[in-house]
Amino acid sequence: MATLVGFIFVLVILLIIFEMLRRRHLREKYAVIWIIIGVGVLVLVAFPQLLFWSSSVLGVKVPSNLLFAIALVLLVSVCLHLSFEQSQAEDEIRVLAEEVGILRLKVEELETGRLQGGNAAGGGQLPPEVRPQEPTP
Repeated sequence: MATLVGFIFVLVILLIIFEMLRRRHLREKYAVIWIIIGVGVLVLVAFPQLLFWSSSVLGVKVPSNLLFAIALVLLVSVCLHLSFEQSQAEDEIRVLAEEVGILRLKVEELETGRLQGGNAAGGGQLPPEVRPQEPTP
């Protein structure tokens, strides 16, 4: 009975992951990690003697302790991967914010230059650094 409940639980989790992936609520690179973990748990649920065999090979007396250790390692690995991804995203956001700030400053300079040039010359000409260049033959 416990095997059936575990099997159904893992299948439901995998279905949720595939549905989130289909609706684009979860990116592929993160879904792969969870699908690999889900398939691994599904294998352990389908073949529980595999856990007993591996615990005897590794010298762990209680197979559930090996299962908890594997789960702990997987969760720490997932957290480490997500921290890495978040660090990269923060760097990209910082660079984008700096670029937006630079572009905003240039737009303000252009607007003030246009206003001053437009008032002084009456034609609203662009400053020389932003005038389009004529094509060279």
